Amino acid sequence: MAIREIVTVPDPVLRRKAQKVTQFDEKLQTLIDDMIETMRQAPGVGLAAPQVGVLEQVIVVEYFEKEEDEEREDAENAPKRLYVVVNPEITRTSTETVSGPEGCLSIPGYMGEVERFQSITVKGQNRRGQPVTLKLKDWTARIFQHEIDHLNGILFTDRATKIWKPEAPVEDKV
Repeated sequence: MAIREIVTVPDPVLRRKAQKVTQFDEKLQTLIDDMIETMRQAPGVGLAAPQVGVLEQVIVVEYFEKEEDEEREDAENAPKRLYVVVNPEITRTSTETVSGPEGCLSIPGYMGEVERFQSITVKGQNRRGQPVTLKLKDWTARIFQHEIDHLNGILFTDRATKIWKPEAPVEDKV
C-alpha cells in the first residue's frame, strides 16, 4: 500500500468522467488499498479515484459509526464504517433534500453550502465484483453523493450556494 498524491484544482482530471471498471484484478485491488490509505492519511471521509489521478469509477468512504465518537479523546480507537464501491450509481433519491457544509480534499482550504438528497440508494459492486445495494441517509448519503459527483467531473463548488474559507483547518473533508 502507498499514499498517493491527491490531485487538486485546477487539474483537468477532476473535470473528466471516470470509466466503468471491468477488470477486478490485482491492479484494482492495489488502487483500492492505496485510496483507503491516502484517505485516512489526508484525513478525509471519502475519496474518489479521479482524486488520485485515476479515471476509474471507484470510491472509498469511511466515517465514525457514531457521530459523537469523532469528538472522543481516543477517537482513533472508535469504530468506523468502511465502504468500497466500484461502478457506483445512484438509483433512487428521496424527494427531501437538506443543505449542509462540505469540503473537499481536492479543493483545500474551502467549504461550501451544498444541497443534497436526504436519502439515496446506490448500486454498484464491491472490490471483488460482487453486486451491492446500499440504502443511505443523512451524512452517509451526502458523502456518497459528493464522491459519485467526482466520478462525473463535478465538484462541490459546482453545486454550492455559498463558498467560504474557514478560519480554522477543516478536519472532516468529504
